[in-house]
Amino acid sequence: MGGNTLDTVQASWLLFGVFFALLAARVPVAVALGLACLPPLLIEDRLWPMILVQETFNSYNSFILLAVPFFLLAANLMTAGGITERLVTLSRALVGHLPGGLAQINVVLSVFFAGISGSSTADAASQGKLFIEAQRKEGYDDSFSVAITAVSAVLAVVIPPSILMIVWGGVLTVSIGGLFLAGIIPGLLLGAVQMGTVHVYAKRRGYPTYPKATWGELGHALFIAMPALMTPFIIIGGKIFGWFTATEAACIAVLYAAVLSLVVYRELDGKGLYNVFSETGRFAAITLFCVGTASAFGWLLAFYKIPEGLLAGVSTWNMGIVAAGFFIAGVFLVVGCFLDAIPAIIIVGTILQPIAAAAGMHPIHFAMISIVSLAFGLVTPPYGLCLLICCSVAGMRVVDALKDTCIMLLPMLGVLALLILWPDMALLLPRLLEPDFLR
Repeated sequence: MGGNTLDTVQASWLLFGVFFALLAARVPVAVALGLACLPPLLIEDRLWPMILVQETFNSYNSFILLAVPFFLLAANLMTAGGITERLVTLSRALVGHLPGGLAQINVVLSVFFAGISGSSTADAASQGKLFIEAQRKEGYDDSFSVAITAVSAVLAVVIPPSILMIVWGGVLTVSIGGLFLAGIIPGLLLGAVQMGTVHVYAKRRGYPTYPKATWGELGHALFIAMPALMTPFIIIGGKIFGWFTATEAACIAVLYAAVLSLVVYRELDGKGLYNVFSETGRFAAITLFCVGTASAFGWLLAFYKIPEGLLAGVSTWNMGIVAAGFFIAGVFLVVGCFLDAIPAIIIVGTILQPIAAAAGMHPIHFAMISIVSLAFGLVTPPYGLCLLICCSVAGMRVVDALKDTCIMLLPMLGVLALLILWPDMALLLPRLLEPDFLR
């Protein structure tokens, strides 16, 4: 860029070089992104360090981002309020009789919890404590227990309401209601292939099952869990029918979770409520701080026209929808190994958006390919936050769980490929239920 102290290439090497050097030094991702911005701001004559603070806080001036802490609060209220135990009972009645019953329950509970929390890390932390030791006592291998708990936790970023969908919609101006509907079929298919993987493992290793529940037991489990199961319908239904925005839906979810935990189930006291708010504040601060520093990093990329430089060669490939889809998925699969999903959306999503548009890809299809691809990064080292959490709970090394984790990811890659080849996997429900979301 004319008049700058650093040209595009120099700025690229400086920004990404400092960032990856800090990651190698085990500096947290959000902090590394912020610190990587400082050298160009100090070197460039027309910039100054306060721009880092200014751009960080500018990113918080978003009504949509208010949904993030509220969805986290709703999930924590439901976990502390005894709702998780009722969902476990229902999951056991539904699938406990299948081969590998406890692991099947693990997957189904992740599907239910994904419709409430929107946070994979919260799912991995809560279900890791719940299932890993229980599976160990029933004779499951530690590596399998860790792998299935971590892999099933990623469903929370694909099945709505997903925090990644909210961030994507806010950053790239895509209908959040459309993203919520688009995530249902891919999320359920991912859950189905995970259950199929558990079935194969259980048959080969002789994992135990539970007696099949009677119709009466199933009906009772469904009755006590029904109030909790209504949460995703309230959130998604309200968004579809235009009753409230994504942020308002998150607030409604908090109120609903509070009523269930405090009034209906009565398992949450004052001390528990204080712990819920403290934990939510901590997780929300981490998430939003990551949004802020990633936005400042993205601003510098735009200032030096780095995206245009990176895409100069790619734009000449004249890719169609399928080729562009596999290219985008490949980029996010690699980036997700090193970068948290939210900064990846803010930085890489905006870089790849012109490629998707040039290929004629629908913005919602582009978003779903990217979000599903980023979900893999939650269990792939060196970042792999969900895998790290589950290994920490189990007290084992990440390398010892890698083989089973990679095996479980293979059928999930098949779902990702199908999503690329068949856009209607993402677009069918928005087209049928609310065509306005596709405009």
